[in-house]
Amino acid sequence: MKTLYTIFIFFLFFFLSAFSVRAEIIAGASAPLVYNSFIKNEEIEKLRQIKIKNTIESVLNRYGSPMAGESESFVKACIKYQIDCYLLPSIAGLESTFGKFIWPNSHNAFGWARGFMMFDSWAEGIDTVGAGLRKGYLNKGALTVEDIGPIYSESPTWAVRVNYFINQFEKEEEKMSLLSDQLPVKL
Repeated sequence: MKTLYTIFIFFLFFFLSAFSVRAEIIAGASAPLVYNSFIKNEEIEKLRQIKIKNTIESVLNRYGSPMAGESESFVKACIKYQIDCYLLPSIAGLESTFGKFIWPNSHNAFGWARGFMMFDSWAEGIDTVGAGLRKGYLNKGALTVEDIGPIYSESPTWAVRVNYFINQFEKEEEKMSLLSDQLPVKL
């Protein structure tokens, strides 16, 4: 009986593993960079936006970014242009270490226009680059970081490095979710 049970567990594990691999093949290695705003419940959507805002703020603070305090601008741009909320801050992470290494007073943390374009504020830069990504990349079929990379940068490792930062944001969001799950709920 124990042997039969072990064989059953083995086949169950094998089946679930194969299903998981198949799902990844169907979904692709890199998900499209589109913000899903089709959540019906407004309260849940507001909580989701707060969670994303807090995640961005936490990572920006961890890196000592001069953009700390601009997480609301990132969230507004991702919703307005329907792009992944971690894409813009991740590009800023790669291109300028989140705004730490830029032309003085340019507010161009994205290397936009080879870093020479000047913005009056971080919010203006975030909005302009968000609009540019939507119009010049996503609307033209570049839907993943891997699609955007060769157009955005001459570096063959650009996409890998942007994905590194996206992963940092996702890990921070997961960490924050785990911590919030441990808080007592008061009715």
